[in-house]
Amino acid sequence: MKDQTGVLTEFSLLTDHDIYLYKQGNHFRLYDKLGAHLVERDHVQGTQFAVWAPNAARVSVVGDFNEWNPNSHPLSARWDNSGIWEGFVPNLGKGSLYKYHIVSRHNNYSVNKGDPFAFFWEKPPRTASMIWDLAYRWGDDAWLKKQVQHNSLNAPWSIYEVHLGSWRRDPNDPRRLLSYNEIAKPLADYVKDMGFTHVEFLPVMEHPFYPSWGYQTLGYFAPSSRYGSPQDLMYLIDYLHQNDIGVILDWVPSHFPTDEYGLGYFDGTHLYEHRDPRLGFHPDWKSAVFNYGRHEVRSYLISSAMFWLEKYHADALRVDAVASMLYLDYSRREGEWIPNQYGGRENIEAINFLRRFNEMVYRDFPHIQAIAEESTAWPMVTKPVETGGLGFGMKWNMGWMHDTLEYFNKNCIFRKYHQGSLTFSSVYAFSENFILPLSHDEVVHGKGSLYNKMPGDHWQKLANLRLLLGYMYTHPGKKLLFMGGEFAQYAEWTHDHSLDWHLLDDPKHASIQRWVRDLNHMYRNEPALYEMDFQGQGFEWIDYCDADDSVITYLRKNKAADTFLAVACNFTPVSRSNYRVGVPRGGFWQEVLNSDAQEYGGSGQGNLGGVEAMQVSFYGKFDYTLSVTLPPLGVVVFRRQLPPAQTAVPIQVE
Repeated sequence: MKDQTGVLTEFSLLTDHDIYLYKQGNHFRLYDKLGAHLVERDHVQGTQFAVWAPNAARVSVVGDFNEWNPNSHPLSARWDNSGIWEGFVPNLGKGSLYKYHIVSRHNNYSVNKGDPFAFFWEKPPRTASMIWDLAYRWGDDAWLKKQVQHNSLNAPWSIYEVHLGSWRRDPNDPRRLLSYNEIAKPLADYVKDMGFTHVEFLPVMEHPFYPSWGYQTLGYFAPSSRYGSPQDLMYLIDYLHQNDIGVILDWVPSHFPTDEYGLGYFDGTHLYEHRDPRLGFHPDWKSAVFNYGRHEVRSYLISSAMFWLEKYHADALRVDAVASMLYLDYSRREGEWIPNQYGGRENIEAINFLRRFNEMVYRDFPHIQAIAEESTAWPMVTKPVETGGLGFGMKWNMGWMHDTLEYFNKNCIFRKYHQGSLTFSSVYAFSENFILPLSHDEVVHGKGSLYNKMPGDHWQKLANLRLLLGYMYTHPGKKLLFMGGEFAQYAEWTHDHSLDWHLLDDPKHASIQRWVRDLNHMYRNEPALYEMDFQGQGFEWIDYCDADDSVITYLRKNKAADTFLAVACNFTPVSRSNYRVGVPRGGFWQEVLNSDAQEYGGSGQGNLGGVEAMQVSFYGKFDYTLSVTLPPLGVVVFRRQLPPAQTAVPIQVE
């Protein structure tokens, strides 16, 4: 049937089963049904529209094709009380701009809203949705066939965290952002050369406010048009995959901006968010909080997660601000929050949502990972849902990050009084599947760069930074480093301009970059550093009690139990000769990495390639001892691989 305006109302992409699942909160492919879809009806090309607005009295499509006339192309409400309005507009194709004009049944409210399911938006500050398709010919089959190997929990994960708008810019016009297409090759070449395994992008989803870095997401199904089209982002991810680089996308289901054309107060009611500001408004970010108890909202959000995994081939989703979702009183004072039905502070609806999210993404995409940015001690974040956990694959270790940076910030003279800041992480290191982050949050807003967090003169700052990175790469847990940290950027990060790549003309900064490159290659080539990240059997203290010298020593072991790495960290500028390090095996222990080597900008103190173990008891704990030189503010790594006759029984992991 065609109404007088030319909108065809008898067609629908939605079946009765779709509506049933949607109402139950169990439809996780809504992007195939709602929004704007280029289709053919009765041999006529056009666009099918569908939008959820249950409290609307009237909904129409407005755009550049009808001079934004709200009376030109009305949609029809479905008969099934789903609250969905739909219609087919013939001869309306790709690239047309549109919004939904919504007249509410409440409060005489009318507004033009962008499409919650839009695949593409105008470049901000313009605010219209754009009719688009997702056609793209992928070339990453080889990667996808090995995705389970690349993304497993016992694989190496060395993540390079990137903000697309400020990694590099056009050298001829520093104000111009590089496109997804332009950045693909230089980023892939750089990441591959540096040895990182994955790239994590700060949110690429459309966001109205550029300085939010994407964390004020508005388009949950659209990449930011600041950098190009959906196909351009697909090309970037495809190119990275073809260069054996995994891609992690930041995803923000915790809150959304209240811009009038967005999700807030969508149909004259609080549709996506809670009505009560004690539940529906986030005081830190001045944004709206999703109503996780509403079935349609759960379907919307989980559909968004599925969308990026299916349509964009993401290897992982890093879920932002999980703590803000779990606690009703997060960043709120007394009287500013409402307890749950049991009188507690836990957000039961959010907990159930996160569990459902993880169940579904791992069901449909078993070779990806869901990663939680969870900043508290919430238990069992990375344990299976069926055992009472939240079901994430990995979790950022925020405690390790804060304790470690606080320790390194201290003058070396006083570090002996704070040894526990380093050793405490071993108490809980295997309680969750942890990623060790040195993230963007720690190098912005007056916190200073990693370089400027380090105490001492220029040489000591660089030595401390090498030590920090060496300690991180040898500590149990996957690794994440924010861009710029790999070459000791002086200035703290800003989104307004490119990283200071000119610093690499200075040999001292180039040597830091070389150190990170070699750390990555050692890490990837030594299963002892990643296979057993989440099992205590892969780590053993040699000595954590030498606070007077500010030295810690520990072992890393591989699953086959045939390779041992002995790590010694000296957190003072005083070199130590004939320092005793206990080891479990005799023979020659090769020095495989030394942060004080001259090629890294160090003083060149070391162990001439390695040390022969003496059959001397180390305080009754080990039968053998190394007598080594510990360079100032340095980390040294020794390797012992057993010959076949001495190989131990492989470690059994439950």
